[in-house]
Amino acid sequence: MVEIKAVLFDFSGTLFRLEEDDSWFHGMEVDDRAVEGHVQAELMRRMTAPTGQHVDMDPQAYHAWVNRDLAPHLHREAYLHVLRESGLADEHAESLYGLLIDPLNWTPYPDTADVLRNLSRQGVKAAVVSNIAFDVRPAFESIGAAEFVDEFVLSFEVGSVKPDAVIFETALTRLGVAPGDAAMVGDSDEADGGARALGCAFALVDPLPTTERPDGLRTALSGFGLQV
Repeated sequence: MVEIKAVLFDFSGTLFRLEEDDSWFHGMEVDDRAVEGHVQAELMRRMTAPTGQHVDMDPQAYHAWVNRDLAPHLHREAYLHVLRESGLADEHAESLYGLLIDPLNWTPYPDTADVLRNLSRQGVKAAVVSNIAFDVRPAFESIGAAEFVDEFVLSFEVGSVKPDAVIFETALTRLGVAPGDAAMVGDSDEADGGARALGCAFALVDPLPTTERPDGLRTALSGFGLQV
């Protein structure tokens, strides 16, 4: 088995998950019905699914959606369109979008901090490689794990989105590690699995609620011979 010298991690659905508080939806309606239950779950899915198109889009909206992770203004335009087309009033779409882009609203998976800490202690480098248009560093600072992340390679900062090779190459170059010595861990085979084209190993994790996935990262890394 190849010795893994660096691990690249996706952010959403891998290290952290956006998990709503019911209070976020107080007073909101879709089709004259209060937002709750499956409607609430569907809105959250539309805000966090890594791929796919969830509502009808004209050419301008589609352009914003396709390029949403390359620029904050396109990200805002894209998600406000999705939320409005999902039936939310403008003020409620704005409110939910503000919650989405606040990194302190994202919940870490139970093993996130320990895995990053233990990789660092073992001399294995770590990078967060994310298709995203806002700074996620405060989320890691909030759980005391920022110091264990060697590089943050965020799409809106580097001008490339997964599965494009450029974003993975950027991460590997910054870490000083060859593709064959690195592994990518993420919840999207389509986006995160793009690292395989460069020669990286890849492990897919399930973006379950955090309470239902206590050790998904540890399990994924054990497949590469890493005990964290």
